[in-house]
Amino acid sequence: MYTAKQFMEGTYLLIDKPIQWTSFDVIGKIRGPIQKFCNLKKLKVGHAGTLDPLATGLLIIVTGSFTKKAEELQTLDKEYTGTITLGGITPSYDAETEITETFSLENITEEKIIAAKQKFTGVIEQVPPIYSSVKVDGRRAYSYARAGETLVIKSRNITIYSFEITEITLPLVHFKVSCSKGTYIRSLAHDLGKELGCGGYLSSLRRTRVGHFNIENAITIESFLESIKPVM
Repeated sequence: MYTAKQFMEGTYLLIDKPIQWTSFDVIGKIRGPIQKFCNLKKLKVGHAGTLDPLATGLLIIVTGSFTKKAEELQTLDKEYTGTITLGGITPSYDAETEITETFSLENITEEKIIAAKQKFTGVIEQVPPIYSSVKVDGRRAYSYARAGETLVIKSRNITIYSFEITEITLPLVHFKVSCSKGTYIRSLAHDLGKELGCGGYLSSLRRTRVGHFNIENAITIESFLESIKPVM
């Protein structure tokens, strides 16, 4: 059970974010009830690292003085599971945008997929998707993309600690990835498809761990709100 003192002094909330919600949607949903629970008109509530709307899983919410820890938490390594759909590409590198080109999977084998993914472990160069929040000349990359403007995003070094293929049921490739801060799993999906010569995009994503915080300890938004409801 939570207490008003916890929220005010600072605490972590581990939320299992549902699909189609932005990280800010979650904040907007729970901030008011927390303030009401604490009998406060204002209380700092933030998150420690966004999740794309189409992603589900672990979202760390911080309250009170713990909002100062948000930046530190964002530097922690992360773990994801999900699926990559081979045979097509999208501008956003995921299912947010329509498929713009398709390719045959006739020559794609399990052996080729396993061999290709070996190139994406360790320290690698990665280019973030144009549909991302990366800032270029003071603007978010996605603002250029949505305006139809040309944009070149510089590559960056990221670390893939492990990239495990857990199941292959073409066109789907199921995976588990452990990676550093700044890694875009959408770019990883796109780059794997490019390496295979058949295209690929991220079709589902779930964050299962941030540092030592695990999805097993997270609760749904509904369960959290129920837990701080006033007893009638």
